[in-house]
Amino acid sequence: MTPRPISRRRALILGGLGAACLAAGTTGLLAQTASTPGGLLAADTTGEDLPEPQVLDSRDGRLEVALTTAAGVRLAGRDTSALGYNGASPGPTLRVRPGDELTVRLTNRLDQPTNLHTHGLRVSPQANGDNPFIRVDPGASVDYLYRIPADHPAGTFWYHPHHHGLVADQIFGGLAGALLVDGGPDLPVTADRVLLVTDTTLDGDGRVAPVSPMDRMLGRQGELVLVNGQYRPAIPAAPGQPQRWRIINGCTSRVLPIRLAGHQLAQIALDGTFLPAPAVRDRVVLAPGNRADVIVRPGTADRYELTAEAYERGRVAGTGGMNRGAARSEPVTLATLIVRGESAAAPPLPATLPAEAPSADPMTGRRQIAFQMGMGMGMGDGGMSFTIDGRTYDPQRDDQTPALGTTEEWTIINTSPLAHPFHLHVWPFTVLAHSDGTPTTGTPQDVVIVPARGWVRLRIPFTVHPGRSVYHCHILDHEDNGMMATVNVRA
Repeated sequence: MTPRPISRRRALILGGLGAACLAAGTTGLLAQTASTPGGLLAADTTGEDLPEPQVLDSRDGRLEVALTTAAGVRLAGRDTSALGYNGASPGPTLRVRPGDELTVRLTNRLDQPTNLHTHGLRVSPQANGDNPFIRVDPGASVDYLYRIPADHPAGTFWYHPHHHGLVADQIFGGLAGALLVDGGPDLPVTADRVLLVTDTTLDGDGRVAPVSPMDRMLGRQGELVLVNGQYRPAIPAAPGQPQRWRIINGCTSRVLPIRLAGHQLAQIALDGTFLPAPAVRDRVVLAPGNRADVIVRPGTADRYELTAEAYERGRVAGTGGMNRGAARSEPVTLATLIVRGESAAAPPLPATLPAEAPSADPMTGRRQIAFQMGMGMGMGDGGMSFTIDGRTYDPQRDDQTPALGTTEEWTIINTSPLAHPFHLHVWPFTVLAHSDGTPTTGTPQDVVIVPARGWVRLRIPFTVHPGRSVYHCHILDHEDNGMMATVNVRA
């Protein structure tokens, strides 16, 4: 059962730390204890309208942006020492168009290195493009240049840090923002909203709480689940007036099975590419890093909860069969759709959408890639090793070397007891089959869940953008502990 909001008169209970405090004149926060599954931190701002991040829009084919990473942002209506871009979490929403140039000066005011990944963009990984090997040291600045191809699909993407070893900490700390490529069909909607979902855990002083080795091993999940940096915001709507929601799973490990009470979700896009037609579903499941664009057609005047249902990625047992823990997320309320006004009929959904045709090029190679976890003291957190093909990440090593212009079939095998989301930078893939029979969309995507002790089969066109990048588990603690590898597409 989802916990009710509480009044500011009640004491603050700090999940996992066991301390309680309530500062006079400040916004009260609630946290269930860490022993409670799915414990939440809640703020008195519950029920305020969904905030929209600042929007920075391209003009005349160019968008110039200055992003500064630093501690000190407001989350759930409270001043914290969490991380943000330009003093906010999420950072500004960047809007570009196919054919644009996006330049970003990233300035690092953290006490540790960082960098920038434009998740899902099909741009060059070379030089100062979407290059995960760039390092921006504390106090330094780097100028990124992204040339958006003229045929780039219109859709929903996002940006976040990707300096190996610190990715989970920095995203959990609050570093994330939406990146939208404009275009596409005129949709029968009256509002176009970004819903960037993140999670974290704060202590009573507004600091990001430490993460245990067990949480890193399973994949950390924060007690505070936010939408656009707010706790359980209200989304206003009128009956029969559809809205487009661009839902981004910016959590470090949490899978989001999204459901809206009393409504079906008409999914129109996945990972920045349109489906062939709206897929009307009771729920949409998003792995960390996934995005889904849905059309919501509000019903009669009432309040309807937007929730993420429970999801279990598997269980890890220790030596001697001792159970070490379940990678399970408990159900949470994300927001509330508040519908007011007289009932009205919603316009029909579009019959078709401009889906990208799957690559018809012949397969030129096949590869098998294995996600693996194993016991080993000192190997990763909790004495667990995280590897791909039996090796931990080495940025100096080329693990896969497809030739530019080829199309390959990759089978991602998961030998571990936990499901792992597979993510490939720059080059999107089409899922051909899942071992558990999950239906495929037939359209390109960039994150897919590989079932525990299962597999997925992918078709990957390496037909544009030579250069070197990475693929990895998008449970970001696993990536940081070695479950990442390199791919070098050679011209």
